Amino acid sequence: MPTSQRSSRASAPCHLEWHPSRLLAAALLLLGVLAALSLIASELPLPLSLPLALLAAGEGVRLARRERSRPALALSIAANGLATIDDEAVSDLCVEWRGPLAFMRFRDSRGRPKRLAWWPDTLPAASRRELRLAAPVKAAAQNAPSMAP
Repeated sequence: MPTSQRSSRASAPCHLEWHPSRLLAAALLLLGVLAALSLIASELPLPLSLPLALLAAGEGVRLARRERSRPALALSIAANGLATIDDEAVSDLCVEWRGPLAFMRFRDSRGRPKRLAWWPDTLPAASRRELRLAAPVKAAAQNAPSMAP
């Protein structure tokens, strides 16, 4: 008599929360400051480089504030692959991984393309595994038939 239990193919639904990353906001702010410093250090005349540097630093601040003010979203991926974000059905869900970063592309209920990015500070390891298991799998590319018979 076997002692192991049979595994189930059905998986539990995945429930995650997306919220803005502090790391991304800090990186945007740092890029704005570095852009301002590079403009001042360049060979532009000082009357031209100072206003451009202020503009670059201000843009970095604006982008960082915009990123931090984005509302948190609740993501749910059912076992059958249907996904909802804040109880709104989404389509064409695609999750791509770049090391510890997760990028999600989807279309909202109005058909508009949207994107979300999870940085390491917003997606702990357990949630990362859960998202990897629940995300729809891309179809493998078909091998081209060979020329030789």
